[in-house]
Amino acid sequence: MPGDHLPSKGSRYEQLADEIARQIEDNVLRPGDRLPSVRQACEARQISPATVFQAYYLLESRGLIRSEPRSGYFVNPRATTRSLEPALSVPPKGAHRVDITTLVMDGLTLAADREIIPLGTAYPDPSLFPLDTINRSLGVSARQNDAWSAVNHLPTGNERLRREIGKRYLSHGTDIGVNEIVLTNGAMEGLNLCLEAVTKRGDSVVVESPCFYGALLALERRGVKAIEAPTHPRDGIDLSALANILETQRPQAVWLMTNFQNPLGCSMPREKKRALVDLLTRYETPLIEDDVYGELHHDGETPSSAKTFDRHGLVLHCSSFSKTLAPGYRVGWVAAGRFADDIRRLKFMASMAGSIPAQAALAEYLQSGSYERHLRHMRAALKAQKEALVDSVTRHFPHGTRLTRPTGGYFIWVDMPWDSTDALTLRDAAIVEKISVSPGPMFSSQGEFRNCLRLNFGHPWGTNMEQAIATLGEIAGRAPAAMIASP
Repeated sequence: MPGDHLPSKGSRYEQLADEIARQIEDNVLRPGDRLPSVRQACEARQISPATVFQAYYLLESRGLIRSEPRSGYFVNPRATTRSLEPALSVPPKGAHRVDITTLVMDGLTLAADREIIPLGTAYPDPSLFPLDTINRSLGVSARQNDAWSAVNHLPTGNERLRREIGKRYLSHGTDIGVNEIVLTNGAMEGLNLCLEAVTKRGDSVVVESPCFYGALLALERRGVKAIEAPTHPRDGIDLSALANILETQRPQAVWLMTNFQNPLGCSMPREKKRALVDLLTRYETPLIEDDVYGELHHDGETPSSAKTFDRHGLVLHCSSFSKTLAPGYRVGWVAAGRFADDIRRLKFMASMAGSIPAQAALAEYLQSGSYERHLRHMRAALKAQKEALVDSVTRHFPHGTRLTRPTGGYFIWVDMPWDSTDALTLRDAAIVEKISVSPGPMFSSQGEFRNCLRLNFGHPWGTNMEQAIATLGEIAGRAPAAMIASP
């Protein structure tokens, strides 16, 4: 880039990382010092945000700096006891056919028994949801609904609820018109409608690596190929790699979880989301943004979405109340930008409308003002349970295990040493002990991550959970010769 102040040897981000590392070594930058923000570094050095992000990621992987949500990057103490997190993923290159239904269904079936300790489930504990209060709202709204309500709300859904959702967007800094919002049967229907709106069979879509298995199932169902992009365990997709994919492979869309991604728990910083949208706008590539965990941050404020920075209608933003309020009500939505008319049409063709009584009940509940109080309680519980799970895994799993420490959601990603029992073997052994886990291959189109697990911290911590982690750690320490491999 013209005017770049970095020396010529190595890539730009490596040059920047090495320069900062020297400043830390020479005590120019001292422990606790704040590094320049991404924007400041870009302006001072005339380099791209992607270059700065990559440099900071590299410094983090060396243990020299750390990221603090909404505060920036800081120099670490010389000796840190913080255990390492997983490395940036390195997925297979190219577009690949997806075939994971059997693997996912087997895992979900094994975990369905209520007697099994639910470390592999996709939901938090039901006790975290105000179901009695919502059911009372259902009774109130049912008495108010008239016989025409089901027809009046075709196909976009209850207008009162759409207005409440619009208010929440506005409170988070995103201006969304009520008519852009289409209510769906959970976020998953909305995501499938978005995929249908922007792709056809044989197309390719960029996803994270590892990736939410629901996204992979949707691609498989649609006959769309997956291009897995390298993903950082704290800050999300590698923008430099994404730019290269957009330039060389011309995918029809990108599907990302920008906040507290399942399974990693990573969350893209605000400026990185802005850079993501700018990048996709240059290539006129739609973004399907799966944002079902954004409200479940553990500290501070609700993070922004990529939709916040969308000025050209390319972001199809999907969310739901299934993870935050009422799992069984199956109420989600899409704010689809320039694709809103397509989503309305496809929604009508797919299911005409969602459950009007359930939508009306949630509108009643939101208007009562109880939602924020519930979220504060839920966030505090999840934060405490995360800290307990992270501590337990650190103590019980084999030496060399790496894990994520998300600042929201309710999943951690555990990266075991390659001489441990592999994840599928561990899953089968854990089920015998009445423990469920989600093995890494469930989150890859190509069965990668055989040394990884996703664990759920959405359930109350107790001696049963502590013992379950101890048991998993003991199983993980077994290393059959057939499973020993090189990383």
